[in-house]
Amino acid sequence: MNFHLHHLHFSPTLPVLITGLVAILVVGYLCVIGYRRSPNKKRSGVLETLRFFITLLVVAMMWQPEWLTVITPTTKPRIAILWDDSKSMQTTDAELPSLLSAKKEIVTRAEFTKQVLNSNLWSELSADGKNELITRSFSSPPENEALLSSAGTDLTTPLEDVLEKESNLRAAIVISDGDWNLGQPPVSAAQKFLLRKIPLFTIPAGSKVRLPDLDLLAVNAPTYGIVGENLQIPFTIRSSLDREVRTTVRVRDDGGRERTKTITLPPNKTTYDTILWKLEKEGSSTMELSFPTAQGELVPTNNARKFTIAGKPEKIRVLVVESLPRWEYRFLRNALSRDPGVELSCLLFHPQLGLGGGPDYIEKFPDQIEDLAKYDVIFLGDVGIGNDQLTKEQCTLIRGLVENQASGLVFLPGPQGNQFSLLETDLSDLLPVTLDSSKKTGIVETNASPLALTSDGASSLLTMLGDTEEDNPLVWRSLPGFYWHAPVERAKAGTTVLAVHANRSSGNYGRVPLIVTKTAGSGKILHMGIDSAWRWRRGVEDKYHYRFWGQVARWMSYQRNMAAGQRVRIFYTPERPSPGDTVTLHANAFDKNGAPLQDGKVALSLISPTGGTRMLDLGKDDNSWGSFTGRFAIDSPGAWKLSASIVDDDAKPVETTLLAQTVDLEKTGQPARPEVLEEMSRIARARMIQPDALPDLIKEITALPEPRPLENRIPLWHHWAVITTIITLLALFWIARKFNGQF
Repeated sequence: MNFHLHHLHFSPTLPVLITGLVAILVVGYLCVIGYRRSPNKKRSGVLETLRFFITLLVVAMMWQPEWLTVITPTTKPRIAILWDDSKSMQTTDAELPSLLSAKKEIVTRAEFTKQVLNSNLWSELSADGKNELITRSFSSPPENEALLSSAGTDLTTPLEDVLEKESNLRAAIVISDGDWNLGQPPVSAAQKFLLRKIPLFTIPAGSKVRLPDLDLLAVNAPTYGIVGENLQIPFTIRSSLDREVRTTVRVRDDGGRERTKTITLPPNKTTYDTILWKLEKEGSSTMELSFPTAQGELVPTNNARKFTIAGKPEKIRVLVVESLPRWEYRFLRNALSRDPGVELSCLLFHPQLGLGGGPDYIEKFPDQIEDLAKYDVIFLGDVGIGNDQLTKEQCTLIRGLVENQASGLVFLPGPQGNQFSLLETDLSDLLPVTLDSSKKTGIVETNASPLALTSDGASSLLTMLGDTEEDNPLVWRSLPGFYWHAPVERAKAGTTVLAVHANRSSGNYGRVPLIVTKTAGSGKILHMGIDSAWRWRRGVEDKYHYRFWGQVARWMSYQRNMAAGQRVRIFYTPERPSPGDTVTLHANAFDKNGAPLQDGKVALSLISPTGGTRMLDLGKDDNSWGSFTGRFAIDSPGAWKLSASIVDDDAKPVETTLLAQTVDLEKTGQPARPEVLEEMSRIARARMIQPDALPDLIKEITALPEPRPLENRIPLWHHWAVITTIITLLALFWIARKFNGQF
């Protein structure tokens, strides 16, 4: 039931009303009894009056009081017309209704909105001063170009602003494509219109079907590459054309050099592909990946993207460990020692002749962390535990190097089967394949067997032996086969199989996986299941053999050499983040003696593209490898300058630049979302009006009743001021009782 006292409006249920009245009568009776029995009438009268007042206040709050004020409009009824001015409204897919164009032209959504606003339809609403029309735009693109990428569409805020500022609102009309990406869900604003009993009409602009378009969604190029070496530039293209398109992707640098690749884009699908690029100079180069406008494509502005790649020379430190100088070891050693970008160390455990010696050889396996930490890649040949080879402690060091300092590890098993003993060490989990222990010496082939690339191998830089992606399968089919392979049963979960045995299967697991990769911590693992890569030299000398192992060494050391200084090395993922992404940064720090830092701290200085500076203390990982980790959010596109240094140390910091991709929040060419507008109108007890039915909208608004006076209700029963007052009065009552001597 409801009743009111002037501006106070109560709405208790009947049981609560009766309970409150009974409580007032009982407390009133007790207050009278207490007053009569008290020897000090004056003080007791004040206390009992306070007690009764507190009771009245509490009971009143149980009846859910509201302070009600009614605002009587002093203006004519108003009709608000809100129209979307965001970037997506530049999409050309809106059909003009017949009442605006006899030909039903296809125009931009913005032009459609302009034509609707300028039509004579609205004059009927304002005729004879019956209503006032308010026209406002929302989500207009900012004038500052640096803010364009983060600009979007907010449908909720402009609607809430209209409700807040207008006290005599008769109806609201929204003209939009419904493509919102900022603010609260629009249904929240529609619910407020429902509470105010103000109908919210919507007019959709644009088509639900995506425009015929080819959109270059992303270019995920690496941040740097080695001068003179090929690198892969992955890209993603989405086609909304209803036919297959054959196009040419072109990469061009700022010096005018370019490379092309012809690809086929299936209809209405997203295509992921890569293109090769060879860096020929040091320093940063601004590059562009693009493709021509296809026939029937309506949005040519999204067919190109620019990015930056830094070219730099590199010295990769490699350690090769082997037992016998088999042919694979000899040619691998020659390939790496002749590579100008590789600094090679070899350790040969010859069981009869003792340790190998000569150029590039070391006397023993590095037992100290600081000695092992300098190696970017370790090749483990046909070696294992015992027989004056490796120890379990050394295997633990290798695992720590891979997981904590982003080094690479290559398994090169051989016919002696020594690597089976590694399964009893900490390297067991790093092996990317499961081996058959009943065939420790491997499997010998009578005839030469070829390797077959998988789909992952066909697109991997590791197995890219051709000058182009088209030539690569032909090169692999022409390579000489192998006569021995490791006893591999299957690849483990989480690995990537690049090549398999072309003729032999392994039980229920399919083709025998022979070239398999995986990640371990921050490092990379490769398992090479044959020992005949040296045979690839037949007829072509070093061309493919040297290229393969050079690519392996560079791929495995890529992260480790992102940014390396004298005492600090940093690397991060993802390499090309977008605003909203969180970047995970890893740092390896060393003391003055070259050992991993144990007691110090590492700090990272961040300078954003807008000039803002902040410091980030990297947390030390729980290990002895001097590794530190931190995370930070990317909130703006552009070049972020990173500088990592050891705290309270005079060592020169390592500096690098992280390039955050520009990803426009608001895009043209996206399909309209009329279902959003329809839901808004349905919740607000109105409807979505199709462009051809605009005259019906005028009739519906004309038939609406006059706006009701605006009621402003302030619920007192849970207002903070009332609760504070009750608590204060109770405290005063308790203190007064103490002073009065009543316990």
